[in-house]
Amino acid sequence: MSPITTNRHGSPWGGLRSNPLIVSSLVKALVKEGALEQLRRCFSSRMVFGTAGLRAAMGPGVSCMNDLTIIQTTQGFCGYLEQCFPDLKERGVVIGYDARAHPASGGSSKRFASLAAAAFTSRGVPVHLFSDITPTPFVPFAVSHLGLCAGVMVTASHNPKEDNGYKVYWDNGAQIVPPHDKGIAQAIEENLEPWPQAWDTEEALSSPLLKDPYQDIHKQYFKAIQQHCHHRDINKSSEVKIVHTSVHGVGHTFVQAAFKAFDLRPPFAVEEQKDPDPEFPTVKYPNPEEGKGVLVQTILLKGSDAFSLRPPALPPLCSGQWRVFTGNELGALLGWWMFRCWKKQNPEPAAVKSVYMLASTVSSKILRAIALKEGFHFEETLTGFKWMGNRAKELLKNGKSVLFAFEEAIGYMCSPCVLDKDGVSAAAIAGEMTSYLAAEDISLSQQLTSIYEEYGYHITKNSYFICHDQEVIRSLFQRLRNHGDQKDSYPSECGGFSVTSVRDLTTGHDSSQPDNKAVLPTSSSSQMITFSFSNGGVATLRTSGTEPKIKYYTELCAAPGNSDVEQLQKELDNLVDALVEHFFEPEKNKLQPKPE
Repeated sequence: MSPITTNRHGSPWGGLRSNPLIVSSLVKALVKEGALEQLRRCFSSRMVFGTAGLRAAMGPGVSCMNDLTIIQTTQGFCGYLEQCFPDLKERGVVIGYDARAHPASGGSSKRFASLAAAAFTSRGVPVHLFSDITPTPFVPFAVSHLGLCAGVMVTASHNPKEDNGYKVYWDNGAQIVPPHDKGIAQAIEENLEPWPQAWDTEEALSSPLLKDPYQDIHKQYFKAIQQHCHHRDINKSSEVKIVHTSVHGVGHTFVQAAFKAFDLRPPFAVEEQKDPDPEFPTVKYPNPEEGKGVLVQTILLKGSDAFSLRPPALPPLCSGQWRVFTGNELGALLGWWMFRCWKKQNPEPAAVKSVYMLASTVSSKILRAIALKEGFHFEETLTGFKWMGNRAKELLKNGKSVLFAFEEAIGYMCSPCVLDKDGVSAAAIAGEMTSYLAAEDISLSQQLTSIYEEYGYHITKNSYFICHDQEVIRSLFQRLRNHGDQKDSYPSECGGFSVTSVRDLTTGHDSSQPDNKAVLPTSSSSQMITFSFSNGGVATLRTSGTEPKIKYYTELCAAPGNSDVEQLQKELDNLVDALVEHFFEPEKNKLQPKPE
């Protein structure tokens, strides 16, 4: 472990400074312009710290990400950790950051990370502060590898470029779950006054308590993921051409290193998108969930190459068109591959009894179907890797093997060395899978069809509506809970599709259980209702925790042998049309559809 290295400015931050006067001048300008609504948005309510930490726009005020709110958040987090860990000053924390920046307010991930480090070191807490941008998985990996009390990652993931975030990991290497969120939120409220040295990043960066884990974690991470490399000879000789785009994020360098660790040919980079750029100039949204809209540059580069990979992967169809795999389809492929590789190494029939796979409740049930036939365990969790990561940790502590976990929003955990979504290891593992299939003259699309033929077709259709009015969202869900103006009465049908059961994880109701109580944890702070239909369809409506969206997830699960895909797709399309018309009522509620 080396101390933080410095450049000619005497700081690893390249001389970057954020002046509180910038924020002050922004506020004065808003006052001068009479921009009352914008001022109200910035100052009327403080950001709420939840299990996802914080995520908001960078700018002035208590509702935005800025120097002051970062200091206050870190002070509260530090105070809470002091209560929970008597050995905090021996073990310490790790802090990582991405490349986001907002020149207009002077905010950036780098700046916020340095302020967080200053708060911790001012209390005598050792800080492992990465000296350069890192992918998010490096932070939970560092927590586990170094035996730390906690980790902070300053990132807003795929949010719009104006946003930033503060993501928190506990000492088990997973994101926090209740009651830690409420404990941290309370501690923040009790530590709003900046501590005397809170603004002094220069002193923090020269503190003996500060170490740079970059080289050590880089080396150990790529060593750890090689346990999942099973076909090195095929990788070395493979002629498969793979393209990777980091969409202006931080992934390029690390995915290249992951492919090297697997002896795969380096993936071609989308030149226009490979370098970190906080402006995200080539995409409207830096979100792979938006599919083809994000992958235009990748498709242009690929031309007529045989294979392309970057979740969502893009294999060509016979028609010459590109197919964008959904998160669920990639989950099916990776789940099949992870089990296949495990089974080759563990042929004893009894060994499968200790194997687990996980998925969020809004993701495809394909892993459940595979588990039923192959004999391993499958479990559902609430939406979000915080739940899957913590459940995986419990299983691992009890001597179980957790091979794979995924969520439909293109998040994959292929290695227990990182208890969170990890696109770096997933890219290399998917690269090996693609190379292996190519050697067998099988395309990714053909393999997916084989999985569905063996375990049953799982047809999914997910999308969302945009809604900025919280009252509209509340009333939409309340109408579903009080159908026909009857309290606690849910719809029994939807456009001719008969409802067989309803699970409401906001209120804790589940009509499929003998006592009508949900088994999964509930939360009154978010909306989430799942309807099961007599035709085998399942539909979940939920709000997003980080964006102004009402999302829906639908799936039709067919038994093995029912391979009339066209009819299944038509039936699911009709179900979705009914949901939109009768449950969402977009015209009445003025909902904006997902941009095409």
